[in-house]
Amino acid sequence: MTGENNPIGSITVSPQAIATIAYHAALESYGVVGLAHKNVVNGWAQVLVKDPAHGVEVHYDGTNINIDIYIVVEYGTRIKSVANSVANTVRYHVEKALGMRVNQVGVHVRGLRVSESE
Repeated sequence: MTGENNPIGSITVSPQAIATIAYHAALESYGVVGLAHKNVVNGWAQVLVKDPAHGVEVHYDGTNINIDIYIVVEYGTRIKSVANSVANTVRYHVEKALGMRVNQVGVHVRGLRVSESE
């Protein structure tokens, strides 16, 4: 948990709350179809995740916030550009919400998806 003490009281933010912020920020990024589970077992088809606890890991050691996010990218987009965009968007939104610096955002591309035609 991240925390801050001041004369009025203390503020703590759970890793789950940070994961939720990162989850929504990643979904805002161009080219992201959804988030995926961290572990892919025996080559099973990946299922898109709607629960941020499964697609985002937050590590806080008392000074540094490190975030790992597992995404599924839309087929046909530049993967490197999408990953950079996700990292920057997640960092910006988490830092803005917490008022604390994010040390690292690791973006892990877990698959590609063809989006549905409209």
